[in-house]
Amino acid sequence: MGARRRGDAPVVSPWSRRIVVLGLLGALALQDCAAREPPGAALAGTPDVPRADAALERAVHELVNRHRRARGLPPLTLDQRISRQARLHSQAMAEGRTRFGHGGFTDRIDALGRVMSCRRTAENVASNRGHRDPAAEAVRGWLESRAHLENIDGPYDLTGIGVARNAAGEVFFTQLFVGR
Repeated sequence: MGARRRGDAPVVSPWSRRIVVLGLLGALALQDCAAREPPGAALAGTPDVPRADAALERAVHELVNRHRRARGLPPLTLDQRISRQARLHSQAMAEGRTRFGHGGFTDRIDALGRVMSCRRTAENVASNRGHRDPAAEAVRGWLESRAHLENIDGPYDLTGIGVARNAAGEVFFTQLFVGR
């Protein structure tokens, strides 16, 4: 990269510094493009989402949309930006950094509001352990709760889903709903 060494400290030429700065700016531009992925971008295979958790996220999305279609409601489009916020909350609950519940909801919505229109928002959370199908169990619990059901049936067009597990085998779910 044009670096020369004097003793133990590297000496970098002004041209090398410019190349590094331009490379960092290019990486930031690519990161911004990645943050604007199409709403239905795939979850599986990304380094921050274990395959099993990505499969549960997809299962929740499918189960919720199956319910909405049965009620004559339009399906929710899965949005990667919203899923990132949901996933962060599930990870925080799984790691014990925040209590199970809706703590930090306004922070999640504020973060989303910086990258998209969020006229209406809602959130469902669930956790379970020891179920053969944890996604179906989470959605079943939401459908049996009037407040959670109102969110699922609400006037939203986008959703994001995040799943995380702890060492004890407990699975945490967060589903965010956004109406633009």
